[in-house]
Amino acid sequence: MREEPRLRVAAFRPDDERLAAAVELLESLGADPVADPMLAVEPTDRVPRGDADYVVLTSKTGVELAAGGDWDPGTATVCAIGEATAAALREAGYTVAVVPEEYSSTGLVEALEAEVAGSRVEVARSDHGSPVLTDGLEAAGAYVHETVLYRLVRPPESGESAELAADGELDAALFTSSLTVRHFLAAAADRGVRDEAIEGLREATVGAIGNPTKETAENAGISVDVVPERADFETLACDVVETAAPTYHD
Repeated sequence: MREEPRLRVAAFRPDDERLAAAVELLESLGADPVADPMLAVEPTDRVPRGDADYVVLTSKTGVELAAGGDWDPGTATVCAIGEATAAALREAGYTVAVVPEEYSSTGLVEALEAEVAGSRVEVARSDHGSPVLTDGLEAAGAYVHETVLYRLVRPPESGESAELAADGELDAALFTSSLTVRHFLAAAADRGVRDEAIEGLREATVGAIGNPTKETAENAGISVDVVPERADFETLACDVVETAAPTYHD
């Protein structure tokens, strides 16, 4: 019996346990993963300030770096964007007081804006954090300080997925942030296939976590087919594979 072809799906997670988990998930969904890391973490060896009224962590990576630096939140109200971030905080022994219903900067601003006027808010995250969070909290009357815990850079070897897209051999792509979109395009440009990769993605099923990621992609000419209601990688992968499969087998 001839083996049925499998969807070729690109995942852009950092090359650590997150990429391994993405590959395992896609294989369990019957897809052929293209593991193409578009992000690498460079720690700054800084930790969140300990004199704030509120402390905001936005990622599991940030939590791991803060905890590794013996961060002590003191009496601050600890806030997390997303359940993965909250789970990492709890696992590290911290008490999480606020997780917004919408896992985004906008969602956290909406959750805090009625109570932070006159308060000191520490935002600890990567160097590519959205100004929506800091601007929104300042507009609500908070005194905001930002600590960059890590920088996100593009691995020099990235770009396999861009070449596959340019050749019409990529069936789906999973963009988890605006930065993964920008790094994908930069990798494509480095390989001389930027326009061809964008054109190739028009024939693929493209998923994006959150509207900011979708907007970044569409502003670059990449059509986005799937934005999951739940902002996590597993939901993104499942929704994209489900959407792509009928088209792929027509």
